[in-house]
Amino acid sequence: MGSWGPTSGPPLRDMPLTAENATALPGPDWLRTRRAQAFERFEATPLPTGAEEVWRYSRIADLDLERFSAVTPSADASVPAGLQPVLDAVGPRAGLLVVRNGAVVHHEVDEALAAKGVVVGGLADVADGADLLGATGGEQDAFTALNEALLPDAAVIDVPKGVIIERPIVVLEWVEGDSVAAMSRTIVRVGERAQATVVDVLASPDVDAFVAPIVELQVADAGVLKWLGVQDLGRRVWQVGYHLSRVGRDATLTTANVVLGGDYARVRTDSRLVGQGGSSNLLAVYFGEGTQMHDFRTLQDHDAPRTTSDLLFKGAVEDQSASVYSGLIRIRKGAAGTNAYQTNRNLVLGKGAHADSVPNLEIEENDVRCSHASAVGPIDEDQRYYLESRGVPTEVAERLIVLGFFEEIFERTPVPGLRELLRSAVAAKLGAL
Repeated sequence: MGSWGPTSGPPLRDMPLTAENATALPGPDWLRTRRAQAFERFEATPLPTGAEEVWRYSRIADLDLERFSAVTPSADASVPAGLQPVLDAVGPRAGLLVVRNGAVVHHEVDEALAAKGVVVGGLADVADGADLLGATGGEQDAFTALNEALLPDAAVIDVPKGVIIERPIVVLEWVEGDSVAAMSRTIVRVGERAQATVVDVLASPDVDAFVAPIVELQVADAGVLKWLGVQDLGRRVWQVGYHLSRVGRDATLTTANVVLGGDYARVRTDSRLVGQGGSSNLLAVYFGEGTQMHDFRTLQDHDAPRTTSDLLFKGAVEDQSASVYSGLIRIRKGAAGTNAYQTNRNLVLGKGAHADSVPNLEIEENDVRCSHASAVGPIDEDQRYYLESRGVPTEVAERLIVLGFFEEIFERTPVPGLRELLRSAVAAKLGAL
């Protein structure tokens, strides 16, 4: 697929998935040690199976990790040509990170922001890199261990206390080479009363690869972070991703995830509200065609009083594609005054397509307000009839309905300049139907 990228990439030298090759990757001594420890955890941890609830409905049984090899970090510091339209659409930016197969190959930041202590770089560019890696917590499994074991570096964005960044910071992650296992990690830390917007694009040409990206978002008290992720991987790429966040007192996190590519593309999203008055807004758009499968598992974890979370995920499936959404709102004891909402809606556009939606609640406190809703179905006949009765051809009417279905989320995504590009990417998929 790769609607923003070329159709092929240069061959890269590969290495088997072994402890020796994990520790041979460049980096400081502490990172080499962490890699070795992580590879031991990976070898000791069985791969998940579909019998586990969190992997129910998935295609995890089809994964053959032995087909993939680790890669030597790239030295190409250029912006991938296929991702230049992203930079053009974003417009003026505060910083840029270019990541190739997990390695940070280029980083830049506005000089005035650097003077205020803003870091846009790798783990070596922050004084506490060893503590920052994995500081967000989250649950560990074989894939999180493999990520750390084969991680060349992490893309780090660190915004100090009180610094407000008006323009977005862009992370461009490019995966290239057949039969590669590429690990990447994006870490964003927003300090007290600080504000930032981050665009994180993960894309590839038409390659046969495995990726296990991790995104860690930390928002300190009264901080504001807006994060927009776009996944446009090639149609033969397997993804097992993990997004996790910690939201402090009176802090606000907004994430929007647009998922278009991959063969099997899974993202687990855990958002933990740990400070009173914190809020988390989680948005997603996904569109599957052919035999694609998009798999989402979410956790809205309220661990402090008077916190708020609002989740809205919308997807469409066509041809023989499938989607899975399984979400849990967890209200812990002591999180009184919590408001939590979860909505998942799916359009099924073909007889061979399929969507599963499983919302859940786990409440340990009384003074809360929670709701969840899900819907799976075809295009609304009344909406189609309304347009057809006014002279709109059936094909055009269906196209307008699907685009309108997603528009609610596009209008709420950060970085207005990217909205039209995202609409065009979805329209391109519709145009192929």
